[in-house]
Amino acid sequence: MLFSMTSLPPMIIDFWYQEGTSQAFFYSYLSLLVAGLVLWLPVRNEKKDLRLRDGFVVVVLFWFVLGGSGALPFIWYEALEISVADAVFESISGLTTTGATVLTELDSLPHSILFYRQELQWLGGMGIIVLAVAILPMLGIGGMQLYRAETPGPVKDNKLTPRITETAKALWYIYLSLTIACAVSYWLAGMSPFDAVSHSFSTVAIGGFSTHDASIGYFDSVWVEATAMVFMILGGANFALHFIVFRRWDFKTYSSDAEFVTYLRVLFLIAIICVSYLYYNHTYGDLDSALRQGVFHAISIGTTTGFTMSEFYLWPGFLPVLLLFSSFIGGCAGSTGGGMKVIRVLLLLKQGMRELVRLVHPSAQVVVKVGNKPVSNSVMDAVWGFFAAYVAVFVIIMLLLMASGIDQITAFSAVAATMNNLGPGLGEVGANYASINDFAKWVLCISMLMGRLEIFTLLVLFTPAFWRK
Repeated sequence: MLFSMTSLPPMIIDFWYQEGTSQAFFYSYLSLLVAGLVLWLPVRNEKKDLRLRDGFVVVVLFWFVLGGSGALPFIWYEALEISVADAVFESISGLTTTGATVLTELDSLPHSILFYRQELQWLGGMGIIVLAVAILPMLGIGGMQLYRAETPGPVKDNKLTPRITETAKALWYIYLSLTIACAVSYWLAGMSPFDAVSHSFSTVAIGGFSTHDASIGYFDSVWVEATAMVFMILGGANFALHFIVFRRWDFKTYSSDAEFVTYLRVLFLIAIICVSYLYYNHTYGDLDSALRQGVFHAISIGTTTGFTMSEFYLWPGFLPVLLLFSSFIGGCAGSTGGGMKVIRVLLLLKQGMRELVRLVHPSAQVVVKVGNKPVSNSVMDAVWGFFAAYVAVFVIIMLLLMASGIDQITAFSAVAATMNNLGPGLGEVGANYASINDFAKWVLCISMLMGRLEIFTLLVLFTPAFWRK
């Protein structure tokens, strides 16, 4: 019932622009409201605490059910002439902040449809479950189980405030503040109010949807590009870090966080490589163009946002593949970014270095540290387990795509772009995903959900132990 309200803002926008989409959004609103009411009424008086196991089920169902529900406006609006597979793909891509699209000729689409896509990304940015954690306690249901299920990994037990509800609210306040600041900055940089608000949604959410086919390149503005880069970097950082900085008003907290420092170093290194290669390979005629293109795409792809200024997938040499590989690292834990997360990659590297030291000194007790704090073996085991599961799922999905007739480059990049919640890939999926078959789109929907739920949250439902009493 709450999700049905996502159809209301686009209806208001259609009343303003008079483009004939309000009926599609009204049908979507009504059908979801009625369906939600029918499901809620029989159990409205139930007041039971959720177990951790229930938390996982609810989280997964949220994303699957709402991902499907979000497709209704695309299906109801007949002028789109979109299949069910395409509509669900677009919806899940929005909610998981992947930014992979099957829609073309965006500049000619109604404003309400364009806004709805951006709205889905904004809602998905912090995770619909985080919002639910703030709301469910009012219904008599605790939220800690959901929070743990939504954020698996090294930082899942960290709370910013004593009460989990207050934590969720604090994260949303930070998220909302960044969105407003981003929208105002875009407007001051020269965007129209509609474009400024729309792009602020997908920038802070690290989503990558745009209201134009040319994405950020449509505006051809240094100030717009600079605004996008600043807020992409902020969106890819740990929101718990933002909270601590704003609460203490101490910006040194950023520089003292090992993950954030590594995150910036990785982006800086990739940017240097891109700019240097583009300039010395004469891809662009002058250093200024090479600098703008190289730095922007290094940040956009590295943070898994997916905004583009040009067709980077046609760049020469190894650059497109380098950028794609940078999305495997992705953003920081606790951010709106995708990928494996910086902290996991950092721990994997440190573990690799520890094994090298052990080869030389077999009896040495070498401790892995992050920010001068030792990391427990249980955390290291979890990171290695995640990495193993990630590789296994990646290979299986890639083989399924190739079995459906997709070439190796397109299949590899499509899985990388969807599991890392990046969006644009290489080959056939460089510009959009419209040309691939429906079976591949359904498989990639699972890939996007796997990436968003960080694999384990979804995989745990397929273990026999999960269903034992």
